[in-house]
Amino acid sequence: MTTALRPPRTSSPVPPLGQGSSPLGQVWILTGRSLRALATDPGVILFGLLQPMVTLFMLTQVFSKMGTPPHFPHGITYLDYILPAVLVDNAVQSAVQSGVGLVDDLKNGFVARLRSLPVSPASLLVARSLTTVVRSTIQAAVILLLAITLLGHEPRGGGLPLLVSLALTLFVSWALGWLFIAAAAWLRRAEPIQNLAIIAVLPMMFISSAYIPLADLPDWLATLARLNPLTYAIDATRALALELPGSGSALPALALGAVLAAVGWVLAVRGYRRPLQN
Repeated sequence: MTTALRPPRTSSPVPPLGQGSSPLGQVWILTGRSLRALATDPGVILFGLLQPMVTLFMLTQVFSKMGTPPHFPHGITYLDYILPAVLVDNAVQSAVQSGVGLVDDLKNGFVARLRSLPVSPASLLVARSLTTVVRSTIQAAVILLLAITLLGHEPRGGGLPLLVSLALTLFVSWALGWLFIAAAAWLRRAEPIQNLAIIAVLPMMFISSAYIPLADLPDWLATLARLNPLTYAIDATRALALELPGSGSALPALALGAVLAAVGWVLAVRGYRRPLQN
């Protein structure tokens, strides 16, 4: 007598995407998909590092030789001063890429396949925002490592304030990422998003406290810089990392970031639900 072979039992199998998976499980699966795509294309991270590193090297090697403006913090090198700004700039560039990634998903048919499954519309959007945070974390760690080993940067505030400063930088990246995800959901083309980054983000970095203290800017530029949300983020991260006055800017930076993320969330979900052919 023979007995039928039974397949081995598996305990608590993971449901496939859209087949009984919870919203949290959907986000987990979709985030893993985006991170695997990122890992198989290291050029994305490499080229994302080039722009902030070129900015860091050029500014420190050129402007540090020209002396410091009257209101420059005492005892702070120009490298130490602009490094937090470069990290914020890198976070903004990562936020732009979150929108470009959503455009790719819209164009390659992945979103169309998702819509045939019982998947929450917000799951892919949240996964994209979390991928932005991971990308920003990797790039910020590499930039810091290079600044310390090659340029001699020394975090004055110590380890814990530096980590808090990085956490605030990542929050800025996550919040701005929602605006570019919303832009991608409505525009559905990469070129306008990249043009938007050049037209809007680049002036915002220069019309801020990123590269020179506000007190040394012309009055009209200083007024615009005080209205710039990136100024609060840069001032707060700089104050935390270098033990300078200005850590009170962290609260406005968090508040503004929360507002931008909420607005981006609403617009992104509405844009994502539009018919794909439009």
